Amino acid sequence: MASGIDSGSDPASPDPFSRLKIARDAGFEAVQQAREQALVQAGEDLQERAKVEAAYDAVLMERLRERQSGRVSSAAASASQREQQLETVSSSEPRGPGLLLSRIRQLSLPTPAAAPQTWLPTLSLVEGQGLWVRLGLAGAGLVLVLLSPTSVELVLALGTIGMFLSQIRRGRRPLASVGWSVLFLTLGVLAGGLVAALLAGSAASLPLSVDQLQSLPALLVLALGALLLG
Repeated sequence: MASGIDSGSDPASPDPFSRLKIARDAGFEAVQQAREQALVQAGEDLQERAKVEAAYDAVLMERLRERQSGRVSSAAASASQREQQLETVSSSEPRGPGLLLSRIRQLSLPTPAAAPQTWLPTLSLVEGQGLWVRLGLAGAGLVLVLLSPTSVELVLALGTIGMFLSQIRRGRRPLASVGWSVLFLTLGVLAGGLVAALLAGSAASLPLSVDQLQSLPALLVLALGALLLG
């Protein structure tokens, strides 16, 4: 069995054995040596390095098919097994940008977790650390509104963003999350306007401005949305 490098092969051919300049019955060491030489010759040419890696992978696949069909000798089968073991061990180690490009083409992204397919939300209270984080942020926003009337718009904007992110973390689609966040903000502002109108006669005796009165119900509505909407 020839185990050396076939010097008469055409490097421009799409055939993987020709690209690596090896004979079809080349041994394991010859295949490895041919690959390393081809990478050295490719230099920093990422496209050429990717072609070399693709040819190397194709040779491994060809060996595997031959072994499965029984058209390969015991020596070649042993070499193919050694090649597969080497690929398994070295798959977690970087082998240059050429290999990266080759692997990207074969990459299969994991299926994302199932998200709600309808616009209707489900109501369930957040549990664990998420509950305390949301309560803490809502409390901080409430204190900021009470102490600084000029921060009303900022707090409401952050509250809307927080409700949006809360829904995303719980699996809702981005577009639906935006819609429900804007809806809750609108309902909260309307509720705040109603509260401000009811307390208009006694507003002078209250230590809060009209903007603060309008923002407090809106902030509470957004906090409820972040705690319950999933």
